[in-house]
Amino acid sequence: MQALVLERQGELSLRDIDLPLEVGPSDVKIAIHTVGVCGSDVHYYTHGRIGPYVVRAPMVLGHEAAGTVVEVGAQVKGLKVGDRVCMEPGVPDLSSRASKLGIYNVDPSVTFWATPPIHGVLTPFAVHPAAFTYKLPDNVSFAEGAMVEPFAIGMQAAARARIVPGDVAAVIGSGPIGIMIALAALAGGCSRVLISDFSKEKLAIAGRYDGVTPVDLSQESFAAAVARETADWGADIVFEASGSPKAYSGIFDLVRPGGALVMVGLPVEPVTFDVPGAIAKEVRIETVFRYANIYDRALALIASGKVDLKPLITGTYAFKDSIKAFERAASAQPTDVKLQILMD
Repeated sequence: MQALVLERQGELSLRDIDLPLEVGPSDVKIAIHTVGVCGSDVHYYTHGRIGPYVVRAPMVLGHEAAGTVVEVGAQVKGLKVGDRVCMEPGVPDLSSRASKLGIYNVDPSVTFWATPPIHGVLTPFAVHPAAFTYKLPDNVSFAEGAMVEPFAIGMQAAARARIVPGDVAAVIGSGPIGIMIALAALAGGCSRVLISDFSKEKLAIAGRYDGVTPVDLSQESFAAAVARETADWGADIVFEASGSPKAYSGIFDLVRPGGALVMVGLPVEPVTFDVPGAIAKEVRIETVFRYANIYDRALALIASGKVDLKPLITGTYAFKDSIKAFERAASAQPTDVKLQILMD
């Protein structure tokens, strides 16, 4: 079958590739309908690596996906041919110590779509364990189903934050994940969320949501905005979602005494971290790596109508134009939040 293949850093091709499609007793085969273009996909395309994960051989991209079940294994219950589904892309070793502790997202042996050397799903069909495949409610579109994966990261961040109803949160970075964190934080009980960026276009998108206050960093510092909005107390929770090392300069000026810092963005350069600043306020520090035991919750929240992710889809491409989609994503147009590729 054809697939979008990252041949090597900076080189994409749409070509035939031989991928295993044998359906095991606990698996389902899915006709892929919609795939989101993730920042990690783009980073592998432009840089060839993310930390220890290095593209050493041709790899199919794509891990934010939804589609239709076309075959089910003999032991599968709860799913049938014709069901519309989304898929959690990371499959852990269920016998691992991490899985037994409920933190399978940090299982060292997890296999995650489009993470070297595992192929992704920008291809017509994929086989996946039924246990990590979720039926879409009738009111959730394929496009929204493909948004569950990035929204699950926002949900994981909100869960790690231990939100108390009425909390005020501050989010650094209004990219796709930053906005989804803001929405998850509001759904989790925050009364308000301030979100910062230099991109007026992305801030305008974030500011359309009730409860989200955009802060343009070209006009004022985030610390000044947070101080003004919290009577100089600070945010109860600060989410770092930009991945910029510069974001850590003065980051503890944003958080109140006894508050929390949740680190989500992955810097590619070294970070200077103000340990005395954290200790002086007894800031609780949490980290987020993907998600665990939250995918179905993210889907349920979208289906409830309490979170509307449709405004974040700013462009769609046909499968035959996948390379153009990635070229656009790599150009980082300020009006883009989430691009998607339609497989049929």
